[in-house]
Amino acid sequence: MTEVVGGPSVPEPSEIRALKQCLLCRNHSREQHGVAASCLEELRSKACDILAIDKSLAPVTLVLAEDGTIVDDDDYFLCLPANTKFVALAGNEKWAYNNSDGGTAWITQESFDGDETDSGAGLKWKNVARQLKEDLSSIILLSEEDLQMLIDVPCSELAQELSQSRVAVQGLQNTLQQVLDQREEARQSKQLLELYLRALEKEGSILLKQQESKAGVGDERDAVDTGIGESSSEIALTSQILNALKEKLAPELSLSSKDLELVAKEDPKALAVALNWDIKKTEAVQQTCNQELSLRLQQVQSLYSLRSISARRSSLPGEVQNPKQARRDPT
Repeated sequence: MTEVVGGPSVPEPSEIRALKQCLLCRNHSREQHGVAASCLEELRSKACDILAIDKSLAPVTLVLAEDGTIVDDDDYFLCLPANTKFVALAGNEKWAYNNSDGGTAWITQESFDGDETDSGAGLKWKNVARQLKEDLSSIILLSEEDLQMLIDVPCSELAQELSQSRVAVQGLQNTLQQVLDQREEARQSKQLLELYLRALEKEGSILLKQQESKAGVGDERDAVDTGIGESSSEIALTSQILNALKEKLAPELSLSSKDLELVAKEDPKALAVALNWDIKKTEAVQQTCNQELSLRLQQVQSLYSLRSISARRSSLPGEVQNPKQARRDPT
């Protein structure tokens, strides 16, 4: 006979409710118990007995293991399907969703957090490994975090997942390491290029200020450099630029981008007179300076494009902010 709790009087036959099959579990155990109850009060009572809940922790709250919905209405309880799983919360316990067991919700304590994290990480590397198994060229599309994750997986486990020999998998992990190293080297090269361009820009600013300073000393006396020749007053180059052209080996590497542009645009005949060179040598130097200027402009454009791509990627949802790398960035 079903025990009905709640009233002192004996219920009428029409008030006796059928038993409902339910599953009960606690917040710190994966064990579940099958019980049958006709109402919530009976289910709470059985939960305390079967799950060994201390009476001092009352009241006991029953929530759906699926989504944490608090069940405190008998009519709603009767509408639930058979074998519905309930989590019994005692005292100040709180429900939290966790789908690590394939959709079943569990209340996890701190002692279980590490296990769940490890399980999630293990599942992730296996998914990435299956992606490689289907298409090896997808290595190019992997993030640095995914590359490092597969590199860190024990060779035997990865070999089992890919159904390959340990020798083949070791070669694959070496290839993954090479791809990761190449990306790191490319990053360092871009950083060095950016530092180089900043230094050139700073140098150009200094030379420009020096040029403006010299231009303001005196209008009549500032004929660029009276020691160079009479025709030198007709060119727009400073004495520092002219000295660099004369004295430096590969002078185009010493000049700023602005100076390179000035040299490239200068009249060849006037420049030849100022440098005391023949016209052929002067034009060759101008061509070299123009090529160096074009190269730098291309590098700057590439750098801007990379920054734009990086900004778009960082704005995408789900991106990993701190990928695991094999090398450290240079300081």
